[in-house]
Amino acid sequence: MLRLTLAQMRRSLPRLVAAGIAIVLGSAFVTATLAAGDAITRGGYDSITARYGSADLVALANQGVLVDAAERVDATPGVRSADPLLVGQTRFESGRRTASQTLVPTPSDPDLGSLEVVDGRAPTAQDEVALPAPTAERLGVGVGDTVTATWTAWRDVEPTTAAPSADATADAADSEDTASDTATSDDTATAVSGDVTEQEPVDMTAQVTVVGLVDDPRGAWSGYGGAGLATLADVVRWSGAANLDEVGVAGMAIAVDGDVATVRAALADTLTDATVLTRDEAAERTLKQYTGGGNALMMLVLGFAAVALLVAALVISNTFQVLVAQRTRMLALLRCVGARRSQLRASVMLEATILGIAASLSGVVLGLGLAQGALSLLSRTQDGVPLPTTAHPTLANVLLPILVGTLVTVGAAFVPARAATRVAPVAALRPSDAPSVRARPGRVRLAFSLLLTVGGLVALVGAVLMARNGIGVDGMLPLAVGVLGGAASFVGLLVGAALWIPRVVSAVGRPVARISTSARLAAANTVRNPRRTAATSTALVIGVTLVVMMSTGATSARVSLANEMDERGPIDLVVQGADDVALAPSTFDDLADVAGVAEVVPTRSATVQNADQSVFQAFVVPAGAADLLRDGPAADALSAGRSVAPKRWVDENASTATLIGPSGTGQEIEITPRGSDDVLLTSAAADTLGLADATNAALVRLTPGADAATTMLAVNDLLVEQDVVVSSSAAERQSNEQIIDVTLAVVIGLLGVAVIIALVGVANTLSLSVIERRRESATLRAVGLSRRGLRWMLATEGMLIAGVGALIGTALGLLYGWAGAATVFGTMGDLRLHVPWVHVALVMVVALLAGLAASALPARSAARTPPVAALGVD
Repeated sequence: MLRLTLAQMRRSLPRLVAAGIAIVLGSAFVTATLAAGDAITRGGYDSITARYGSADLVALANQGVLVDAAERVDATPGVRSADPLLVGQTRFESGRRTASQTLVPTPSDPDLGSLEVVDGRAPTAQDEVALPAPTAERLGVGVGDTVTATWTAWRDVEPTTAAPSADATADAADSEDTASDTATSDDTATAVSGDVTEQEPVDMTAQVTVVGLVDDPRGAWSGYGGAGLATLADVVRWSGAANLDEVGVAGMAIAVDGDVATVRAALADTLTDATVLTRDEAAERTLKQYTGGGNALMMLVLGFAAVALLVAALVISNTFQVLVAQRTRMLALLRCVGARRSQLRASVMLEATILGIAASLSGVVLGLGLAQGALSLLSRTQDGVPLPTTAHPTLANVLLPILVGTLVTVGAAFVPARAATRVAPVAALRPSDAPSVRARPGRVRLAFSLLLTVGGLVALVGAVLMARNGIGVDGMLPLAVGVLGGAASFVGLLVGAALWIPRVVSAVGRPVARISTSARLAAANTVRNPRRTAATSTALVIGVTLVVMMSTGATSARVSLANEMDERGPIDLVVQGADDVALAPSTFDDLADVAGVAEVVPTRSATVQNADQSVFQAFVVPAGAADLLRDGPAADALSAGRSVAPKRWVDENASTATLIGPSGTGQEIEITPRGSDDVLLTSAAADTLGLADATNAALVRLTPGADAATTMLAVNDLLVEQDVVVSSSAAERQSNEQIIDVTLAVVIGLLGVAVIIALVGVANTLSLSVIERRRESATLRAVGLSRRGLRWMLATEGMLIAGVGALIGTALGLLYGWAGAATVFGTMGDLRLHVPWVHVALVMVVALLAGLAASALPARSAARTPPVAALGVD
């Protein structure tokens, strides 16, 4: 049977190509999804853990800070090097220009570095610094130049054991009069008695040499506006601390020699006050903290891959059924010359296996090429987005599509082959348009369809409820239940397609039939064979459902995440005077003239404490300025006279909170808990807490569509000679939105493959329809229907079925897309379901054009066949 099978494949090569294309595209779809998904996930992990460099392990404090961590880590066998996770802030001056700069220590090991030196070298000695290029440009300095570093330190004062005498007081006054400019006492110095050492803040300065310029290629410190390098001792000293433990170390980045697992176990025994993690585990921990539980990124990729596998399986199955149905009479002829049923079935299975392996291999190569091309293009066009430039497929990425493609092809061929071999040889060889089919599907099919559809929808609803209530999120249980329920309900709808799709097509075809005679014939033809109509529509239903589902899910996730980010950072950009110094009146007018700035509100700012002594920055939102905020509920609360407090330190339902302001006494303030990291005060609450009247801050809202990073840089350039601190939540929001947009672009690019697969499926089933109706078409030609009329009839039929398939697919896509978004992002409290109207309209247009294009070749073949030849008996 092998030679017979190969001979049949050679003779049926044109027909096999159609099935092979669907298999190639389906396998490519899965391969590209898996490869690109792995690469994007890897890029997301690298972006989150970029500040750890390429560390093998990361030790994070369980509570508070680590004490003597460096000594304990260095003493652990197998540790090659370890650096404390330390971030400092220092103000640099050059002439009249100033800039506040985040600094991190120069890594002791290149593997632990997060910054790249692009000019000069990294600091290795005291009073050396490597600055980010934008900061150096603002200060007007380069490599080799000198800048002045200023910071505040605490110095000991002579201890006192008794109240000072009048003479001592006078001596102290004289001492203050003659003190150095760099040792100015502050009024906040604490007076103590007994043997306790008194300390006072002192403004310190140092002349620092710029030895290099650095870049942050993976955006590790983008949330800080960039970072520079200094020695560990200088970062500690410029932080105003006497030693590393006084600063407080939140964790350690560790490079390992030897077996990582062994060193990790040893560190776990040594660092009992910390959790030792790999970089990937640290990334997962950060993702869970950001999304409120569950690895949303991995869940999204896995969900997409699962849906891709399902859609590819359904389309390949439909295409191969068409191929086998076209060869029913040939199989019957083989039965007449002595072939057994088992031999025919084995021949079809072997043919399907060979086709599946060959097409799947081609699909894997194509899919890897698509994934690599997409990543290369995006890495060149999407600046600042942490995407890898190269896809590194794993063995599973290659073997899984081949295995699935082959198994699906063989499985798709089994049922039609079994049906064809069970037809009596003489009955199969009689002259007829097609093997007979029942006018109505059987009751078994109806019962099976209802069971799958209803059961699947129940599971889908259950998955959404599980995700919304946080049940089994860490174990991805909601995703598994949701994918299973969605797949079961979708398969159930497709199994029963012959029951309901023809009725929908008939309803839509009634108004179409009034257009012309050809349209009336097309509308009648769509319902003559329910199975043929259902098979033709199913391919496009699958493709459109996938497109709309992914587009709906992604855009819903984008809107929901945007609302989450608006709540966390409701103010686009904030300008604060250093040390709460009042801003010059001209500053606000200058800010309003910056491109990209829509509104500037002068205000007051100060630090406040809650009952647990946690310190927060507070901003006053003047009356009538609440609309500046991006967070609607926060704006409503402030308009109603209620301040806004971070909900992480107050009860979710709290209506009041005790705050300690500059007055030093706790005051009960009416609040509304929100996700903001800062406290937003009404003017009345600010007065109650004793905030000064000085206007020392500006709240800025950007114009829609403005580039936040560019605007922030323009503001820094404008205020380069003023002692201010500029921060922007809009820059982080824009970066996150850009990542979502790029991911959606990758998804939409892959979904184009699904549309092509659907086009192949529609073309194949329409070709079968034309073959089945050759004599019918010839009869119409014989009674006067023109070739143009025949083409228009088939084109109308194709567009009618495709249009109905697009409508059904859109409805199902919206349903599954909303359910998928609710399952993947269910732990977010404010999930917004969104309809991507532009994508839906585009899908409808493409579907109609696909139906028209799919009918072109079959219609041309039918129109070019002479009526007499078509009426002849084969």
